[in-house]
Amino acid sequence: MQKDPAGHFAAARALMVMIDEMIDGAILVDQDARLVWSNDKHVWFSDKQIAMLGFRSPADAIGQPVERIIPHSRMREVVETGRSLPLDIMRYGEHTLLVSRLPLRDEQGQVIGALAFALKNSLTYLRPIADRFNKLQSRLTRVEQELAASRASQYTVENLIGFSQPMLQVKRLVRRAGQIRSAVLLLGETGTGKELVAQSIHASSDRAHRPFVAVNTAAIPENLLEAEFFGVAPGAYTGAARQPRPGKFQLAHGGTLFLDEIGDMPLPLQAKLLRALQEREVEPLGSNQVIKVDVRIIAATSRPLAEMVRSGAFRSDLYYRLNVFPIQLPALRDRKDDLEILAPLFSEKIAISLDQPMREFTPAALDALRQHDWPGNVRELANVIEQVYVRTEGERIRAEDFADILPSVAIRSPAPPDRKRSLTAAMDELERALILESLEDCRGNKLEAARRLGLSRTNLYAKLRKHGIASHSDD
Repeated sequence: MQKDPAGHFAAARALMVMIDEMIDGAILVDQDARLVWSNDKHVWFSDKQIAMLGFRSPADAIGQPVERIIPHSRMREVVETGRSLPLDIMRYGEHTLLVSRLPLRDEQGQVIGALAFALKNSLTYLRPIADRFNKLQSRLTRVEQELAASRASQYTVENLIGFSQPMLQVKRLVRRAGQIRSAVLLLGETGTGKELVAQSIHASSDRAHRPFVAVNTAAIPENLLEAEFFGVAPGAYTGAARQPRPGKFQLAHGGTLFLDEIGDMPLPLQAKLLRALQEREVEPLGSNQVIKVDVRIIAATSRPLAEMVRSGAFRSDLYYRLNVFPIQLPALRDRKDDLEILAPLFSEKIAISLDQPMREFTPAALDALRQHDWPGNVRELANVIEQVYVRTEGERIRAEDFADILPSVAIRSPAPPDRKRSLTAAMDELERALILESLEDCRGNKLEAARRLGLSRTNLYAKLRKHGIASHSDD
């Protein structure tokens, strides 16, 4: 190849000659990205490639645009931007090359050209890098999967147990809430299953495969709430981590953020929460950077928010922002018909957790449960049944087993069988029990229940009315 007219090109060429043993090929281009020099290696200029380009020898390539020699070359990018590309993988002919590209500058710092060289035995150099990359990629994928699983909702609408009229209304509202993107406010006493309902809404929405993040406002000290919600920048305060710590809004990005016990949130933080909801952005503690977030809000409280707004204990503008789609969760005392389903369900779960045989309820035991007002709602019911398992013995759960656990409940002696009961009454009682059992097995699917019972759907509806069984969920 001909000599370079400029001393800079000569110096660069001399450098390439010095490291000749380390490289497979090297080229120099001028400020117009035209080839001015190439070493004698054949990685760029094999006899076959020279012939394909229409040249008689590599010397004929001097002065040609680099793209004519190397169609996918990025040398022009280096010349025009002045930025180096220190490590790149490219395919050229039959070769896979590990290429470095560097700009050449004169004494004034002006770009006058660029050089590129391919490392010798590129695949040998690439293999450990690729292996390391693949290992890191596998670890990242596994961590992302574990994080996604930990942030996924565990419950769906099917987990909302009960066929009483109040629970059927809740299920309808949950399905409706899953179809919209507005904020949802869950209202109800402690123990009514607000987080279960929140997860069911998330699972039935178009965000079901995105994170579900729950935060209990009442369980976090007031001075830590802002950091918990909005995150912390590195070094924001003494003892803060050197790495940024994302807040719950960032963790829930693209998914659902469940704010439990929102009525316990301090007024100053209510203002910041309102801004985050309106602007859809958060500012981590100790940072001036604003981060855009996309979250669907579901809030819950056992406190009377409307009264708190009137008394000034809760911001009215935040209340109106959250109270777009309210759902009132019924207390257990208002849906005691569901005890026949809930009590055996908890009995089965607790028996499995304690590695004991499942114990069924006697009719008198279920009657004793109906007498109680259940101030702790479903959570209290689960606790009572667990106490029965650990404090009493027997194949069945009897009314007497609640004597020390629910002392306010009058334990009635079982009534003697009515030997004068008519056959019709006995058949009606059996029919009612079979319908309830079938509906429970089919999770409220009336069409399936009717099929199992050998009835038409219309006939099943008539028998539901006859036996006073509350309307069940939609098929």
